[in-house]
Amino acid sequence: MEKNIKQWATEVMEQSQRIAIPFITHPGIALTGRNVLDVVTDGQAHFEAIYALDEKFPAAACAVIMDLTVEAEAFGAQVVFSENEIPAVTGRLVTDMESVDKLAVPDMSTARLPQYLLANRLVAENIRDKPVFSVCIGPFSLACRLYDMSEFMMACYSEADIARLLLSKCTRFILNYCHMLKQQGMNGVVIAEPAAGLLSGEGCDEFSSQYIKQIVDAVQDDNYMVIVHNCGNTGQCTQAMLNTGAKGLHFGNKIDMEAVLHECPQDILVLGNIDPVGLFKTAEPHVMKEAVRELLEKTKGYPNFILSSGCDVPPHTPYSNIEAFYDALYEFNSDM
Repeated sequence: MEKNIKQWATEVMEQSQRIAIPFITHPGIALTGRNVLDVVTDGQAHFEAIYALDEKFPAAACAVIMDLTVEAEAFGAQVVFSENEIPAVTGRLVTDMESVDKLAVPDMSTARLPQYLLANRLVAENIRDKPVFSVCIGPFSLACRLYDMSEFMMACYSEADIARLLLSKCTRFILNYCHMLKQQGMNGVVIAEPAAGLLSGEGCDEFSSQYIKQIVDAVQDDNYMVIVHNCGNTGQCTQAMLNTGAKGLHFGNKIDMEAVLHECPQDILVLGNIDPVGLFKTAEPHVMKEAVRELLEKTKGYPNFILSSGCDVPPHTPYSNIEAFYDALYEFNSDM
């Protein structure tokens, strides 16, 4: 995108028409005749899926696939792949202070990172009429995948030295990754921190937001926006998300968007929160359309709201529901 991202955000907030940026990258895979495995292992196939999706369902901005196993795999975690399902981390990579202390921060040539950097570069080079966003995992969610979620949550309070050391290594790696993603020509990054939604507001601030803020302070500028995604937040973590300093916040379907918008400053973009499974994947199109219209009506007094899915929409989501999502948006804007 030629104009800077700060100017774009200002224009979004000044216009009367609503825009949509749903995370529907997985449905784009079928448009290219590929499967999930192809796309999460091949940067060219990944880009082609994003490009095909943008041609069929042009959103106000594009994002790459939300695959939150890439970073854990780079550290050495075991990842299970299948042809048509999102990859999953299995087992524990680190278990105590000794193993965390020995854990090396990977460089950008490790595992599938080069393929994801390639996908981002191709997206930035070929989609020039709108903002394009990278996606990476957040420090707390990455630490949970390396240490085991339940064990790491306990460590945060009973073995804080271990937790802080692992979080610092995760943050250093994600910061390096974000710098590289920025160099590919992207306009921003979505930092996905779903596991932090399991924490209290104070816990989210201490073990997630203060680390994300280090990344935001280093990479966010007029030409590069950070959007923090926390689909686990039910309201207790919103202030902690604001404390990151990110210029965009993305919320899941468990939260009341009207309440969130009331809590957030109007110079922060707020995105959400149509249910990716209960509506996008499994609802009838007329139910999807009604839900989108209801959300748009409830949020019409907030110029900083952007319509989105509550999280990454899963594979095998019917196109009829994506069409219903956009139909509701177009009708709402026509009425406005």
